[in-house]
Amino acid sequence: MNIQEMVLLSRKAQRQMEAFDQEQVDQMVRAVAKVVYDNAEEYARLAVEETRMGVYEDKVNKNKGKARIIWNSLKGAKSVDIIREDKENCIVEVAKPMGVVAALTPCTNPIVTPMCNAMFALKGRNSIIIAPHPRAKKCAVRVVADFMKAIVPLGAPENLIMVIEEPSNALTAELMKAGDVVVATGGMGMVRAAYSCGKPAYGVGSGNVQCILDRDIDIRDAVGKAIAGRIFDNGIICSGEQTLIVHKDDYAAAIEAAKAAGAYFTADPNEVDKVRKALFTDGALNKNLVGRSARDVAKAAGIHIPADAKAIIVEAKGSGHDDPLAEEKMSPVIAAYTYETFAEAVAIANANLEVIGKGHSISLHSNNREHIEYASRHTPVCRVLINQICSTMNGGSFSNGLTPTTTLGCGSWGNNSISENLGYKHLLNITRIGFCNPNAKVPSDDEIWR
Repeated sequence: MNIQEMVLLSRKAQRQMEAFDQEQVDQMVRAVAKVVYDNAEEYARLAVEETRMGVYEDKVNKNKGKARIIWNSLKGAKSVDIIREDKENCIVEVAKPMGVVAALTPCTNPIVTPMCNAMFALKGRNSIIIAPHPRAKKCAVRVVADFMKAIVPLGAPENLIMVIEEPSNALTAELMKAGDVVVATGGMGMVRAAYSCGKPAYGVGSGNVQCILDRDIDIRDAVGKAIAGRIFDNGIICSGEQTLIVHKDDYAAAIEAAKAAGAYFTADPNEVDKVRKALFTDGALNKNLVGRSARDVAKAAGIHIPADAKAIIVEAKGSGHDDPLAEEKMSPVIAAYTYETFAEAVAIANANLEVIGKGHSISLHSNNREHIEYASRHTPVCRVLINQICSTMNGGSFSNGLTPTTTLGCGSWGNNSISENLGYKHLLNITRIGFCNPNAKVPSDDEIWR
């Protein structure tokens, strides 16, 4: 089946979906999440086997966790017919579908991203066609088949969720041009293509989360959270902590805490250089080490680390363009820095973000409101996550108010159209009814200009 035929079938299914009420819609959205939750172990195994990335146990937790939190956030939310009435301003909002969603999904999140995209699409009564990364096509084909098995008995039309079974750049490009709206989660080349396809598009920016440790904190707790975020799924999460930026007087304690959390630390220039050269070849990230374990990185670098080491911490020689270790590493490797003033810590983070990751996020461990606000004002990012595991909580959690998602917008800094976490509302067209307000008062010129 070619792309044009797929889109025609998808559009037919969407028109049928458009007649469904809120209860029917929510039953289907719930069913999609429940499929991933109930099959979390099997899907995790399939993902590790096909992509050769990540950690099975972490993928199980991610499958279950994202299914739970995304459904919980969508449960009870209005997305059909009248969804909001502003009586004070006499505005009524009516939700309508966008149509056929073209969703580009990455090999780093081959299960939860198709799930999340499908849930958001169905919540808005859209249909969806998934274009998976070629390295994760088996995962996508499997979950889409299981999604359809779950929602057809609920009344869903055939072809409501579809997938390109043999994906290619050409087919993905054709899909983006034929659909009504594009959601692109993955590499920057794919995101740029989405924005140039001629259709409304939501993309993501590169991650390179800078982790700053302030003075007024429990160092052991903060470092433990940073290490947990860095090693989760072998570091392939875009929100994973990439650095430890620590005050010079706390540095020794932070390194000891990192070791206690299972990290191997080295400041040996020879070892650091070996890790640097293993991770970055010819000026680019070594794709063969993406999502691989600390042991695999150490083996590639030719250094010896303890058998139970979960992460590698290397002392960077400089920030920004002075050292490739300032970049996103997509493996359980962290670059360590020291600072003397909080302003210097923020400057180190910004220098690294200028290389890659501008617009995404920083992780800040602090109890100093002044410093928190300073970092928020002076860093070019859309999210500043406070005292949490950034890798697993930046995409929304039960303990923060960020929208649960797998797609994180990075604003104009990351060449994205949104500066927030993507949600179902981004896949709605909203008609606004504007009534005349009989109680409205027209201000005088004196009142306006005083």
